[in-house]
Amino acid sequence: MTHSMLAMQALDKGDVRLTEVPIPTPEDGQALVKMELASICGSDLHIVDYGWLVEEYPLRPGYPGHEGIGTVVDANGTALHNGDRVLVTPAIWDSLCFAEYQALGANFLTVLPEASDQQPDHLLMAQQLGTVIFGAKRLPNLLGQTCVVMGQGSAGLFWNFVLKHLGADRVIAIEPISHRLEVGAGFGSDYRIGETFDAATRAVLDLTGEGADVVVEAIGTKETHGQAMDLVRPDGQIVWFGVPQSAESIPFDFDTFFRKRIAAYSPLGAQDELELSSFRQALRWINDGLIDMTEIVTHSFPLPRIDEAFSAARKREDGAVKIVVTMR
Repeated sequence: MTHSMLAMQALDKGDVRLTEVPIPTPEDGQALVKMELASICGSDLHIVDYGWLVEEYPLRPGYPGHEGIGTVVDANGTALHNGDRVLVTPAIWDSLCFAEYQALGANFLTVLPEASDQQPDHLLMAQQLGTVIFGAKRLPNLLGQTCVVMGQGSAGLFWNFVLKHLGADRVIAIEPISHRLEVGAGFGSDYRIGETFDAATRAVLDLTGEGADVVVEAIGTKETHGQAMDLVRPDGQIVWFGVPQSAESIPFDFDTFFRKRIAAYSPLGAQDELELSSFRQALRWINDGLIDMTEIVTHSFPLPRIDEAFSAARKREDGAVKIVVTMR
């Protein structure tokens, strides 16, 4: 094995390049993983392009990739074994999946099913699906409920699926990009609204009267964060799932929040869950064919074309939903 590897590095906002750096040495409790695949999350764009969680550029090589699949090449005394293929789900602030190798705690690694008919890039989607499963565990009983999902990127599509799986009667999807809105039908959306902001709010109120029982914000902008309170009914529930574009304060309409008696939360911590149970659940669903990732994984780029991969994720054109990066 050589002593250096290729990795992505963000030199400045929106400026991602390929660099060559030393292969990391695993510390106690860590394993060394040779990465095979990674995928670009909306939160990666918020970090790279807008500076969320960033104190200064350039960023660490490999950061902020947190959705990966690889093979353990040095178990380093952990309970893993060399040769284990693993789902890589590091905490977002210590995530280095856009690199050929990564040393990380064994507590962030889940061994993939030995016998699987699923493509590796489909199994990779278990990371984001797992965060949605984790976030949904705090919801009330959804039987017969009406839910709104704001955004139909991969996270929003997974929310459609999970909400219907949990018994939601109606799922209303909001998304201005037509191909993503159409994909949402296959993941459980019953109504699809191609408008945004005030027009979308009016459309939801026309369908629901007072608003939805549950609103999931899966975009992560200041505007949609506040709009969620207009879409939910009195005594309803909001899940602020989309991470913010920056660390700047988000204006908050406390009067509406107070008068409508809204309950709200923002889920974080799937990576700290005991035995990574939500990620394991996601892997089972994908491996068993309960959820089909064919329309989710739409584009693939090799690591040396990482700038093109991020550009495709930003533009969201040509049917793009989820962008995968291969290390070979």
